[in-house]
Amino acid sequence: MEELGINEIPNRTLNDLPDEILLHILSLLPTLDAVQTSLISHKWRPLWSRVPSLNFDYQLFPPSEPLEYTSQFYAEFVDRVLIFRANSPVHTFRLSFIYHSYYGSHVESWVRSAVIRLRARELYLDLFVHDDFHDVETVNHWYDFPFSVLRNGCVEKLGLTRCYLTLPAKLSTRRVWSIRSLFLDQVYLADQMVKDLILGCPNLEELELRKCSGHRRLKICSKRLKRLTLGMFFESSKQRETLLVDCPNLRSISFNCCSFFRLELKNASSLVEFRVDFVHMIHLSYSYWIKVVGLLEQVPNLKHLHVQNWLFMFLTSKDSFPESFMLHNLKILELRTGFTQYDLVGIAALLKLCPNLETMILVYPRKFDPDESLPEELLDIPVEFSIPSLKQVTIKPYTGTEDEGKFVKILTEQGVVLEKIVLVHGQVENRVVVLKSVPPVVMYKKGSQTWNYSLLRNSN
Repeated sequence: MEELGINEIPNRTLNDLPDEILLHILSLLPTLDAVQTSLISHKWRPLWSRVPSLNFDYQLFPPSEPLEYTSQFYAEFVDRVLIFRANSPVHTFRLSFIYHSYYGSHVESWVRSAVIRLRARELYLDLFVHDDFHDVETVNHWYDFPFSVLRNGCVEKLGLTRCYLTLPAKLSTRRVWSIRSLFLDQVYLADQMVKDLILGCPNLEELELRKCSGHRRLKICSKRLKRLTLGMFFESSKQRETLLVDCPNLRSISFNCCSFFRLELKNASSLVEFRVDFVHMIHLSYSYWIKVVGLLEQVPNLKHLHVQNWLFMFLTSKDSFPESFMLHNLKILELRTGFTQYDLVGIAALLKLCPNLETMILVYPRKFDPDESLPEELLDIPVEFSIPSLKQVTIKPYTGTEDEGKFVKILTEQGVVLEKIVLVHGQVENRVVVLKSVPPVVMYKKGSQTWNYSLLRNSN
């Protein structure tokens, strides 16, 4: 403290900080809290009106009966803030609200203020918030977002939750050049709408679609797109929805509980990160998981894979990879797995496909179904891992079970070039991981087979 000279300035307070620092602090607060700081002193009174970030969080407003009283208070607050807000640009405009058509004109004016007057770079509109806030009066009310308004602004990141999307006619020719990142959650998207969106946002690099509906033959084709995330797409038995991804510059793709009748991945030579996440319910999810993981055959330069451990079932089924299939370029593997004999067989099967793997991170799987039974001949056979290039293994959480202990022993005995094993202590409560606030235990390899223990003070 003395080296920084802080003790040389007695009685220093927040009021002595430059306005730029105070504005940064206020930008980290919800707008409701930021406005209240105007009561601190004369210096603070005008600061809230210059904060470069506005965050109107509905959940911070006191609940009332009936619900519309809270909504009215919220709407009046947002109106007043925007009236007294300085015209200086904001970086982020974030709004969560339980939408009712009664407030349509309010929301319309808020959006236009954010885009046109305040020149927001990031705009996030959440009109769902949470199930607990909805009743029969709000559940069927959806806001119709006017996409054309973005042509008058400079929004680079747009997030919309639970609203309709009105696209202007000829969007492919009257384009929105500023949009680089787009997140749509619970938005109706017909196939042609997706095509128009991508053509109408020629600089779009990140696209995330979650719980969207209206599609049947979904095609995501873009020469600009670098990151694609798809979440909660459930196949209809009648429609048999399909997905085609053709993005030659795509770097990262993520599937979170996506069930398409047919999947196709083209021009994936630039893809280096591949994530697959399914609820661990074998009788419901495994057939969809197979389809997604099967796309790995089209990803020759993959470096980072995040997947769950169903590899034993996959490699012994009729849908297995061809014998020549290998993940030669894979460097990082994040695997959701347990440590039973069933899990170890799956880990071993996957490692055989990854001869140049350097880092393996093992995380807890939320299992709802018991593991499938192993064939008799695999029950008692010692599992050997092929890890010629593996340097580091991280287990989180490490709960100290007998199976985990056996797994660590296997690693230390077959280490080859393995240099470090990180054990992040934690526990599982109702299938949720709770990490402990103690430093992870790190096992460092000394010599050929000697392992020392220490605590990792700065761990991610």
